[in-house]
Amino acid sequence: MAGERVSGAGQHHRALERLYAAAPVNTLFASRLVIEEEGASRIEFEVTEAVFHAAGAAHGTLYFKMLDDAAFYAANTLVTDRFLLTTSFNLHFTKPVREGTVVAEGRWVSGKRRVFVAESRLVDAEGDEIGRGTGTFMKSRISLSSLDGYGGA
Repeated sequence: MAGERVSGAGQHHRALERLYAAAPVNTLFASRLVIEEEGASRIEFEVTEAVFHAAGAAHGTLYFKMLDDAAFYAANTLVTDRFLLTTSFNLHFTKPVREGTVVAEGRWVSGKRRVFVAESRLVDAEGDEIGRGTGTFMKSRISLSSLDGYGGA
């Protein structure tokens, strides 16, 4: 709301949302990151024919990108000074998706110092899980405040 004070965590969450929006790769995907609480993230995106493989469903690249991003941002809510890097990511495809709105939900699982584990899942418009992933993320030497998109309003 206008005039409402935003907590330090809230400021960090809004800055992570801006960072996501500013990443050049996200101009390729109609998507929006929302962080409502520490350790969780949500990315809403549209699947269109532009991301189909030859058999007419979303290519695994899209699954990986959204699962990785959702897990990454859930973990990075716990780190206010450094950018995290994905060191490993495992994913499972459970259902093909052709078109429509899909949500990637990320959740921090463990780690609070240097290495973090987070998981994510993709849910289609019917509420069915279409993919799931687990990632390991490590603090980098990259300061969040040095990245375009993180700072500012």
